[in-house]
Amino acid sequence: MEKIKIVSSSRILAIANQKGGVGKTTTAINLATALAAVGQNVLVIDIDPQGNASTGLGVGRDDREKNVYDVLMGDITLENAICSTSIPNLDLVPSTADLTGAELELIGMDRRSHRLLDAIEPIKDRYDYILIDCPPSLNLLTLNAFVAVQAVIVPLQCEFFALEGLSLLIKTIERVRNTLNPQIEIQGIVLTMFDTRNKLSDQVAQDVRSHLGDKVYKTVIPRNVRVSEAPSHGKPVLIYDHRCAGSQAYIKLASEVIRREKRLNAA
Repeated sequence: MEKIKIVSSSRILAIANQKGGVGKTTTAINLATALAAVGQNVLVIDIDPQGNASTGLGVGRDDREKNVYDVLMGDITLENAICSTSIPNLDLVPSTADLTGAELELIGMDRRSHRLLDAIEPIKDRYDYILIDCPPSLNLLTLNAFVAVQAVIVPLQCEFFALEGLSLLIKTIERVRNTLNPQIEIQGIVLTMFDTRNKLSDQVAQDVRSHLGDKVYKTVIPRNVRVSEAPSHGKPVLIYDHRCAGSQAYIKLASEVIRREKRLNAA
């Protein structure tokens, strides 16, 4: 894998929520695609055993011989596991179901919480953004991601118990900051699956914004059938149908992420 571009300060972000079905992987692959579309050099690392980010970026299960499991086990370098996608400026480290047992195997290893950090270090300056798609649980794989990143983006579904689950994630991030990674923070919270016909979506959005203020992105990802269809075609929705409401929302989200990053770097 040849990469010429050297980036002076790459940003490493986890896309995480311990609850499944909130649009986590959809956000990871479409945010990555939108960032790549504006010329950012992007790497997605899929550490979810389900491997949905890998599938959604068009890398089939037969094409994942070198993957993140082998990297965490120390069998290969991260560089050797990187594969190109059909999207310019966007690379992937794929996942396989082998990751399901990785947590038990990692327990007995040296630097078990730092395996991903150590793997990323040699290649991080080749990318503007490294996005890590985490499993829908707070386990040792997610902990590896939290140790490796500078910040976390949290997709939050507009549903009744949204804030309840978020509080647990915030506490976990605080514990990691106090013990393992002093730089980690929440970069932002993105409201997903927003249904304009449902008053509950509006209420949840108001509640989240009142509790967390500017941490919540202005962009809201709508519930959209084209977003749901795209993964079955092995494409991000921005490639599948760039005109749909979901695609346009992810383009706006990417712009917000870039603006926040510029403010952070200027601070």
